[in-house]
Amino acid sequence: MKTDQLPLTETIFYLLLVFTEPTYGYLAIKKIEELSLGNVRIAAGTMYGAIENLLKAKMITQVSSVEERRKVYHITDYGRQILTNEVHRMKHCTALWDEMEEKK
Repeated sequence: MKTDQLPLTETIFYLLLVFTEPTYGYLAIKKIEELSLGNVRIAAGTMYGAIENLLKAKMITQVSSVEERRKVYHITDYGRQILTNEVHRMKHCTALWDEMEEKK
């Protein structure tokens, strides 16, 4: 699928990844830091701006939460499709690199 959404920024990639499970913003920040082995740290302002953009792009949706004070988000089917396409794109890129390295 050809889309103008790709390639994803590192921030958007990680956000879509953590929102494959219903998650709220602060927990997403912590999960991203953990998944990236501390290499990606997202500030609250960046997080909530990115969430707004993902909501507008219909890649995530707000879902009901037991705790009223927390807004919980979850990836949409469209968001999952974009994330899947990005993973396939990255796999292709790394396969090309592996082929080049094997020829050395």
